[in-house]
Amino acid sequence: MKLKKFSFKTISSTNDLAIEIIKKSKNKSGMIIADNQKNGRGQYGKKWKSYKGNLFVSIFFTINRLNFSIKKMTKINCLLVKKLLSKYYKGKIDIKNPNDLLIKRKKISGILQETMTKSNRDYIIVGIGINLIKNPIIKKYPTTNLFKDTNIKINKEKMITNLKRIYEKSIPKFSKLNSFNIDKI
Repeated sequence: MKLKKFSFKTISSTNDLAIEIIKKSKNKSGMIIADNQKNGRGQYGKKWKSYKGNLFVSIFFTINRLNFSIKKMTKINCLLVKKLLSKYYKGKIDIKNPNDLLIKRKKISGILQETMTKSNRDYIIVGIGINLIKNPIIKKYPTTNLFKDTNIKINKEKMITNLKRIYEKSIPKFSKLNSFNIDKI
């Protein structure tokens, strides 16, 4: 499956724009990329701090309602983002349930999943934020960024291409959630 890329300088939220595209177009899948988000969101309505230079992406696609398990989908999306991060960071990357990725017990990435239905089709929107060069200071929740942990300036475009490839290979397998194997991606 090919994901159509939608790239923007500044938008409100990549997930909000994905929802808008689903509502107003015939696109069944896509990848929203923004250099900056004014109102990025995290889980439970928390604000996602969107520092310029970090990665803000939402991927949307249709999903078969019969096999849909949001809990399993969350785990798979965390594993896919972990696979991406492991291309750049060779140490241990932990998943903090339900949707955060940690390096050295510090948050480096968060995932926000949302679902919607349009014309009897179910869609999932997977918002992914990765601290590439700057991390927010959050009381009682340590954070980090990839540059700090690798001392390598990451090519954001290359990372987006890698993320797109990972999802394009994985999405066709999502209809078989019970037999999904992350190692074959």
